[in-house]
Amino acid sequence: QVQVVESGGGLVQAGGPLRLSCTASGLTFDDYAMACFRQAPGKEREGVSCISRGGWTWYLASVKGRFTISRDNGKNTVYLQMNSLKSEDTATYFCAAERRSGQYCSVSEGGMDYWGKGTLVTISS
Repeated sequence: QVQVVESGGGLVQAGGPLRLSCTASGLTFDDYAMACFRQAPGKEREGVSCISRGGWTWYLASVKGRFTISRDNGKNTVYLQMNSLKSEDTATYFCAAERRSGQYCSVSEGGMDYWGKGTLVTISS
């Protein structure tokens, strides 16, 4: 059974850092690109970042330069390091896995094979 589990959410002051972890089990992690999404209260879910099997990355414009995604294939884990957090980063953050060949990744929700249940990130001003 495949599981994707996010951790690391919490309450952080504006300007501070937070690191989210996302661990997948029950799948061959190397075969999957990984993506991070978020959904703020009353808003649509949006793609924040993704990392390909080979380490190619993509970022939402509003987080570029502040967030860094990385992966550790030995631990089946993706990390999202979030710095200089803003109140508008408050959301539930989700990880998703997409079985995908090629050098790129995607944040197309319909292409994701497995989803985590999310972890809440709250930024206080």
